[in-house]
Parts: sequence; structure tokens; C-alpha cells
Amino acid sequence: MTSFDQVGSAPRPQSLMLTFFGIHALGREVALSAGSLIEVFGQAEITEDAVRSTLTRMVKRGLLERHRRGRKTYFGPTERATRVLQDGHDRIWHTGAVNRDWDGTWTLVGFSLPEAWRSERHDLRSRLVWGGFGPLQNGLWVAPGTVDVPEVVAGLGLDSYLRVFQGAAAVGPTDARTVLHSAFDVESIAKGYEAFLTRWSTDAPQAGGTSALVRQLLLHADWLELVRQDPHLPAEHLPEGWPAAAAEERFHDLAHRCEEPARQEAATALDMIQAALP
Repeated sequence: MTSFDQVGSAPRPQSLMLTFFGIHALGREVALSAGSLIEVFGQAEITEDAVRSTLTRMVKRGLLERHRRGRKTYFGPTERATRVLQDGHDRIWHTGAVNRDWDGTWTLVGFSLPEAWRSERHDLRSRLVWGGFGPLQNGLWVAPGTVDVPEVVAGLGLDSYLRVFQGAAAVGPTDARTVLHSAFDVESIAKGYEAFLTRWSTDAPQAGGTSALVRQLLLHADWLELVRQDPHLPAEHLPEGWPAAAAEERFHDLAHRCEEPARQEAATALDMIQAALP
């Protein structure tokens, strides 16, 4: 059986669950039964207890909505989760892993929070990383391109502590390559793509007779985790032979190969009902 050892470090159950709903529920307004989720995730070596506790936590966090039909419980994504799932879908299929269209614009966010606000600082930094920012220097973060900062930091209540700027090219003695290598761990990002290529060699999706449904889940979760950690740096300022393009091509090839067998398995393995967003 394909295990998490073969696809890198084990994704968190919540990340896997979101990925699964992104594949099978996004745009369909459906809810999946707890029983079928337990069955599928069991094939991915996730225990029933872990599945149930993950579903409960995701309901409490406003990511899933419960729907009861007789003695069965179904779960569907909330409006909040749907936005997260759509963002993941767009990053995979539209934004892409290689940024060849950078117009030279930078978005900068400066902030200074009270020393005691450790939790707020952590939340802000997490949102900035999610939004493609990297720390240029203490209290100053930068991202290539135009970023909707109000959307990135929405709900944190920290707007009055932020200073946001957008502008064109860096000027001497600063250059774009220096900014990228100062704010982002370019080498680590490259290694992530190289590791993906190693994990998902041509033979990997066929390993051990694992079901296409599980292979699809592991493949998408692995790739989504990778592209979400990639700030989409402009290709023109990255080292020659940047591995993102080859990794993306490998993902698309394997995703296409898994799609139809996984769809056929899902048709029989998944117990779902129609469930409009609340």
C-alpha cells in the first residue's frame, strides 16, 4: 500500500480532509457520509478515531457542516471552507507553479505589534506566509506582485498596526534577486519540488495496488501543500533549471492518469447527498 512514507512527511488529517472535499465536493453542493470517509481514509492509514475527531474539529472551526439523514451523518463544506477549497483549486490549476508574468510590482507590509502579543504576531505571520510574503527584515515583509492585503489579514483586527505599500522595481543598490534570496528560502523551495519529483516517480502511483481514490488524494494533498508553501517567485530571477516546471508537469500527468479510475471508485465508494451551503 502507498503510505505517507512514500509521499513525504504525513499530511495533517485536516489537510487531507480539505483536499478530499476539494476534489469531490467543490462546486457540487454535496455532503459525504462519515462512514464512507472512514472507509476511504482507512485505506490511507488514517484511523477511524482520527477521522471522527478531525470531522468534529472541522465542524467546531466552521469548516464543515453536519447533515443528518436518519441514523447517518453527512458532512459538507461551509461557505468559509469553500473559499479555502477554491483558493487551493485556483493555485493548482490556474495560478500554476511557475511565475512567468511578473510585472516588477512589489507589495510590502510593515508592522510593529506590542511585545506581549505573541499569538497575534504568529497569526499575522502565518497569514502573510499564506499570502506569498517573506520577511525582508525585522517588521518588513515583501511579496512579488500585487497582493490583496486586506483579504489576507481579514478578521485579525490588526489593520491599524499595518503599513502597506505597493510599488515598482527595486532600485540600486538593491536588486530583485537580492530581495528574493533575502526574504525567501529559495534553496528550500527548490528542494521541495525536487523531492516531489523523487517521491512521485513514474512508478510511484502504481505502488502496492493502492486504490486510485487514495493515490489521487495523496498526490493532490502533497502537491497542494507544496504550492501553498511556494510564494510564486518570478521565474526570471530564480536559478537556472528551476524544478517547479518539471514537478508541475509530473503532477498534471499523474493527476490525469488517476482521474478516471478515481472517479469510478468514488461513484461506488462515496455515500453522498445533495446539501446546499448553509
